[in-house]
Amino acid sequence: MAGRDSSNLGLYLIALLGSLVGLALLDHRFKLVFFRDWLAGSVAIAIGVAFFLMWDLFGISNGIFFRGHTHGLTGIMLAPELPIEEIVFLTILCYTTLEVFLGLGRFVHGRRDRRVAKNK
Repeated sequence: MAGRDSSNLGLYLIALLGSLVGLALLDHRFKLVFFRDWLAGSVAIAIGVAFFLMWDLFGISNGIFFRGHTHGLTGIMLAPELPIEEIVFLTILCYTTLEVFLGLGRFVHGRRDRRVAKNK
């Protein structure tokens, strides 16, 4: 059983990092966040991560959130009940939100612009 546990060590972090690579590839292809304006993207994601990190710390301090028992985590803790994977997850959450919001905005405005041009 101990060998099985250690073989999964860090698997969740690897999956999260793979997801970040996928988001970066989408970003590069469609120029949505960092490949459009890296400074604005960085600030937006940093603010989002800071907000959700404060939310997490509040939940942890009140006993609402806890790490739980899983074998996929690295075991690296930034604070009690706050694994390093949480920061990567929050980054993915904010990055995904920005990409969806900006991508949908581009799609909606593009359709509107084509419709207006067609009616002229």
